[in-house]
Amino acid sequence: MSELAARLSAIDARIADAARAAGRDPGELTRIVVTKFHPASLVTELHALGVREVGENRQQELSAKRDELGSLGDLRWHFIGQAQTNKASAIRRSADAVHSVDRERLADALHRAATDDDLLDVLVQINLTEDSGRGGVTPAAAPRLAEHIMGLSSLRLRGVMAVAPLDETPESAFARLRAVADEIRRIDARADWISAGMTGDFTEAIAAGATHLRIGSAITGPRPDRG
Repeated sequence: MSELAARLSAIDARIADAARAAGRDPGELTRIVVTKFHPASLVTELHALGVREVGENRQQELSAKRDELGSLGDLRWHFIGQAQTNKASAIRRSADAVHSVDRERLADALHRAATDDDLLDVLVQINLTEDSGRGGVTPAAAPRLAEHIMGLSSLRLRGVMAVAPLDETPESAFARLRAVADEIRRIDARADWISAGMTGDFTEAIAAGATHLRIGSAITGPRPDRG
């Protein structure tokens, strides 16, 4: 077994254990492998190991990898980084899901970028910190943004996404996210995704109801030297 395969297997086993400990079916969870700064060849290796959901933080990297790996047509590409409005068209061309919609202008730009009848899956990013400079809307503002997205015919509201703050326990942060997710589901019952949990806190995220986990270096290994 390769090192990559071993890391993937180990994480999947931990995810399954955490799901069962929370009284959940591991099959309910989607594991997204975040491949930022890694070459497209790593995505090809992951695909050979059965990975079908990959995530990128930067539009340029997302676009380049999707273009290079177009033959792997069953891959689903998740954009999970902060999105600039002027890059909405490029993001829409390459992403199957955008986890980081945090303002109406971005939602509008993604909608305007539609070129066919395909729906783009989007999530409302929630800022769980007190820092207004961080990506995401406040929990209080999330329902209004969700309703705005629902009025855009080319976007499909899927749920919420957040990153746990460093100065708060993951359990507390994800409990607050779950409360927002429940409120969004009251607006649209189909918006049942909760994108939460990374390498260091996915166990707590699963316990709080996360459906989509964003796992990077624990699977991919250290980022390659970019210098």
